[in-house]
Parts: sequence; C-alpha cells; structure tokens
Amino acid sequence: MKKLIPKPSILVLDDEPAQRKILIMILEDKGYEVTATGSPAEALQMVQTGNFDLVLSDLMMPEMDGIQFLENARRLRPELIVVVVTAYGSISSAVEAVKKGAFQYLTKPVSKDELLLVVQRALDQARLREENRLLRSQLKQQYSIENMIGQHGSMQEIFRLIEKVAPADTTVLVWGESGVGKEMVARAIHQLSRRASRPMLAINCAAIPETLLESELFGYERGAFTGAYAKKKGLVEQASGSTLFLDEIGDLGLQLQGKILRLLQERQIQRLGGTDTIPVDVRIISATHRDLAKMMAEGSFRDDLYYRLNTFPILVPPLRERPTDIPLFIESFIRNFQSLGNGKVKRVSPAAMERLLAYRWPGNVRQLQSTIERAVILAEGEVIEESHLPAEIVSAHADSPGETLSAETDIPDEGLSLEDVEKRLLIQAMQRSGGVIAKAARLLGLTYRTMQYRLEKHGIHYADKT
Repeated sequence: MKKLIPKPSILVLDDEPAQRKILIMILEDKGYEVTATGSPAEALQMVQTGNFDLVLSDLMMPEMDGIQFLENARRLRPELIVVVVTAYGSISSAVEAVKKGAFQYLTKPVSKDELLLVVQRALDQARLREENRLLRSQLKQQYSIENMIGQHGSMQEIFRLIEKVAPADTTVLVWGESGVGKEMVARAIHQLSRRASRPMLAINCAAIPETLLESELFGYERGAFTGAYAKKKGLVEQASGSTLFLDEIGDLGLQLQGKILRLLQERQIQRLGGTDTIPVDVRIISATHRDLAKMMAEGSFRDDLYYRLNTFPILVPPLRERPTDIPLFIESFIRNFQSLGNGKVKRVSPAAMERLLAYRWPGNVRQLQSTIERAVILAEGEVIEESHLPAEIVSAHADSPGETLSAETDIPDEGLSLEDVEKRLLIQAMQRSGGVIAKAARLLGLTYRTMQYRLEKHGIHYADKT
C-alpha cells in the first residue's frame, strides 16, 4: 500500500478579497492545502492552534500591518516561516520584515512562477528545519549530556564544561586514557553547538599511515601522485560548516602538525598537488591519551600547535577513579544487550558485582562494555555470575577503591538489583559522614545536588547536619 504524504499547509493572510482569491487559486492548483483569511487577529489564532508549514502575509493592512503580524506570529511559533507580499512602493518595509525574520518578500502584482518558486524554497527550508530537529532529537538520545552516563562529581563537572563550551567555536582538547569516552564528549559538544545540523566527521590519526593521513585530511588534486585520477576533497574541506574530531592527535608527525597549525591559524588549506587556497569554516575538537606537554618538551610535538589545541581542555577520568558509575554502566549495558544470548538477563550476582567493582579496568568503559556483552551471551538465566566473567577479572587482586565500597555494602546471599547496590552505597556514605550530605557526596564523588536527588529517589531521609 502506497504511503500517503500530507500536502503542505499554507495560510494566506490578505485583506483584499480579490488578491486572496488569486493566491488561493494558484496554490491549490499546485496541490497545496490552503487556508485564507483577511483578518490578522484571526490569522494569529489560526497560527496558535494550527500546524501550518508556511504563512503568506500581506504587508499593508489596516487592522495590523504585516511586520506586527510577523512579530506576533513568531512569538507564538518561533520556527514559523513567513513570506510577505507588498506593493512596489513599500519595499523598504518588506526589507524591514526580512530583517525581523521573514523568509523573503514578493512584490505585487505577484507572478505565478515567482510565487511558486518562493513558496517551494520556503517549504524546502521548513522541511530541512524539521529534519534537523528530528536528527538532533535522535542524536540527543545517544550523545546528549543527559544520556552520557556519569553521576560521579568529576563527570558532572565535565557535563558543565560541555554545556559552557558547546555554543562557542572554541577549539577543544579532550584528554584521557583509551576507552574513557573521549569521542562521546566530542559528539556531545558538537550536538549542542550551532553546527549540529551537519554531521560531525571524525578520524583516528593513529590508525592511518602518515602518507595516507595527509591526503585523507586535506584531499588532493588530479595527478598529485600515482593513482590520483581525479581530485578529492579531504575531511577538513568536507567538514566545513561542521566539526572535525581528530582522535589521537598526539600521533601526528611534525609535518602534519604544521599543516594543522596553519588550518587553525588561517582557516584555509591547500589540497595535495594544488596551489589554490581553499577557505574552510571548521571547528576542531581533538583528543589524545598522550602527555602532549612531555612530548613538547622532548621536541616531538610543536609547542605552538599545543597551545592552539589546548584552548579549552577537558580531562575525562578513567573508570577506576569513578567506581560509583560502574553499576550505572552495567545496568545500561545489560539493557542494551537484551537481544543477545537468552534475552532474560536482568542483573548481576553479588559476587560478580564485587569482582566488577574491584577490577581496575585498564580498558575503561570500552572494556566494561565488552565484558558485559560477553557475560550476557554466556548467562543462562536472569543473573550474570562470576563464571560469566573473564578470568583476568575474577582472578584480579582487589586493590581498587571499588572493592572497599563493595565489601562494605553487606550484600545478601540471595542477591539484589543494581538499584539496591546504589541505595546501600548511599546509606553507607551517609552513615560514615555522620549525616552530613555534603561530606557524603564527597565520599561518593557526587555533587551536593546530585546526592540530594539520589537520597530522595531511594526514599533515604536524613536531617542534614551541616
């Protein structure tokens, strides 16, 4: 059965009945769904209650002029697209309307071809806005701060930094060990930025040989080298208007470091084998697990590039330094991997949880994710047991802060849910702090506000003894 596509809906506002009739006839003949009125007040009510893709409004009306209508309509629906129609003698007013947010203006007498062309362009703009809104909503579910797991105080601080830096075009350098989620931070910054309507491009500088990496980044002209049969745009050029994420930038050689520096300084590039200068508008977010300051002192990393990249540093802590986040990650991974294995896994046994909390996770979140995926596949019932964990985790010495937390939670033999683990940690922290919420929050690496929220969530009531 063929899916029906709804007709674009257009509201026509004009106090001249003859002009309304002409516009309605042209638009309906083209297949648009048209609603018309001669009253700006009635049109505003329709805007508030209806779902129009476009408003076509006269500019000179006695009850309320087109600019006043535009301002009121956009207060009701800021995303509304409005095209104004005016007589030749009022073009200055039409230009003023465009400055105040109108998509475009048409002059009377309006030609059919010009009207339909402008309407189509306006509807294309409306469609793109809606697609971008849906895309941002979908990406937000995966990459937004709200869905980045981390109630530990250090992660809450990272979320605050992301929100601060995202609207700016500032260059960001994300530090952290492999597997901590540096690319997730970069994507969150991009998704909250003005560039979010275009996809972020990413490249791992350590995964590609330097001879190939230069052409991947900057592109090449035809004949630049053997096999270059046609010109190719590089990632920098493709990312113009968006964000380029350079992962493991510490692995760049000095020659390429110089080209990245020129990009940051001059906002322009040259393709390999080319002489033309190409302007680019790209935001650079880079990441590394290396000590760039040490590399700079050794001469293997340019100091001028270092200071350009390190304008706004964000340090992502390793998983072992935020053990209170481990149960949250596990819960999320179990939920995501429900389709694997028997599809019945719901929780982790107390003994297995103790091992998971005690392990130091050299591979960080990425390693934890792989561990839980494997365990879900191996589990035969609802519970992940010690036997479902890799040998290196089961046999590891319990020498991390996680073990202390786990050993003191007094987990019953019959098992408990991940929510129970969190609740017991909260109770233990409040007992150790003598009922002082701020002190308990510090013990768990939480902010005061997050600690209050968690206590209320679990129905844990203490008189704050601050």
